[in-house]
Formats: sequence, C-alpha cells, structure tokens
Amino acid sequence: MELDGRVAVVTGGTRGVGAGIAGAFARAGATVVACARRPPEVPLPGVEFIGLDVRDAAAVGEFFATVASRYGRLDTLVNNAGGTPHRLLREAGPERHARVIELNLVAPLTASLAARPHLDASRGSIVMIGSVSGTRPSPGSAAYGAAKAGLESLARSMAVEWAPRVRVNTLVLGMVRTELSALHYGDQAGIGAVGRTVPLGRLAEPSDAGDAAVFLASPRAAYISGASLLVHGGGERPAFLDASRADLPGGPADLPGGSAEEPGGPVDLPGGSAEEEARRRRRDGA
Repeated sequence: MELDGRVAVVTGGTRGVGAGIAGAFARAGATVVACARRPPEVPLPGVEFIGLDVRDAAAVGEFFATVASRYGRLDTLVNNAGGTPHRLLREAGPERHARVIELNLVAPLTASLAARPHLDASRGSIVMIGSVSGTRPSPGSAAYGAAKAGLESLARSMAVEWAPRVRVNTLVLGMVRTELSALHYGDQAGIGAVGRTVPLGRLAEPSDAGDAAVFLASPRAAYISGASLLVHGGGERPAFLDASRADLPGGPADLPGGSAEEPGGPVDLPGGSAEEEARRRRRDGA
C-alpha cells in the first residue's frame, strides 16, 4: 500500500476530522498514532491511541520521543487538534480568545518543533489542518480564524526553513459533516440545506480530508511544499449573486439582447434553490 512502513501521528485524531484522517492513513498502510486528551469512544481500526494535551510543551516533547523510540521513525505529523466555541469578540475577555489561539496556532508550532528532528531523519512531512475561516471574515470565531490564517503562514515559512528534508503543507478545509454538525447547522434538513449551498452539493466527509492528507504525505506529492490545498467543495457562492435580482425591471431582461433566462443567469446557478430554502426556513422559524 502507498504508505507501507511509514509512521504517522495525528493530533486530535480520535473523532470528527481527526478520526477520518487517522483512518485514511491506516487504510493507506501507515502505522498510525492518534493523540488527544481523551480516548476515542470506539477504538479506531489500525490506530494506536496515546493520551496527550498538545498545549503542554514538555508532554509533547516526551510524546514524540516515545513514538520515535517505539517505532524507530516518524514520517508524518498531521496537526489537526483544534477548534473553538461560537463566541463573539465582545462576549469574552482576551484570555479566552488567547486560549483559542494557543490551541490552534501555538500548539501546532510546539508539536512541529518537537517532531522536526525525527521528520528530518526520515525526510518526512507535516500537514497542517487549516480552515476557510482563516481566509475570510469569521464572526463568532474571530480568534479561531486569526489562528488558522497564522497557521497557513507558519506552514509556508516552515516549508522554506526546513527544506529540503521536511515538506510542510496545509489543507484548507471547508464545512465538514461530523458528529457535531447538528450544533452548527441544526437537524438533517438543515444540514442538507447548508450542504446544497456548496457547489459540489454536500458537506465534506472526514474521509475527504483524510484522503487529501494522505496525498500530501505520500510520494505522489514529493515536489509539493509550502502549498495550501483547498478542500471545500468549490467554496462559497458569492453573496452578490443573491443580492442581484436580474429578473426585476432594469435587470438584464430589459437590456437590448438580454434575457433573464439565458444560461448562466441567477436562476441557473447551482445552490440557488438551497439558499432560498435556507432563507425561508430562517424567516419561518423552521
């Protein structure tokens, strides 16, 4: 298999996106170690669990020494651990926002520094798990978005400083369907409506992130470093397309040669019906 004989560490690899990534590496033939503060509710096939708080620098150093001693090498570090509650900036003091930045930016730096000597020996790679929140405004998760933007910048600098022996790349993830999706999007109907706003028509599955991470860690990506791979199903439909009403007087239908029914007009763009349904649900309290 593609990663036979390789050893991979996935931080936060016990549920959600992290579990999807750990599972993908195991299916590709790698020996996988997942670390988190709590063990998985159900053991993941082919994945060893070691408890770790990635914010504890001393414990992180001991963890990577243990992995290298037990398995004789380390080939890939996936910095996945992270997250944030929904919290407007004014709703908390700076210390709470600083904790979000610590988990999502400082902890990946700490893990990468501890793993670097082992990755250098194996000519391995690091995969940072970023987010579209770091590429656009993120009201309600501003500190998280800032941390993810910083993580992407950190990866590009690492890719230069640690070349040619260690490659460093970022997966920039969009919306992913996990066991926590209902907290963000509501019931199944709400999740479906949100998914239909994505050009590919659905939320990502954790395995989608896992397959992309395996690619970046594999020999097929041997010349890819300092890159950001967008895994977001085509991104977000531009808001101006919803604000524009080409079917009203003064729109393209009233211009010489114009027609609101021409292919490519707002009525033909994918995602329109889902967004209208989502707006209806919000308006009606559904």
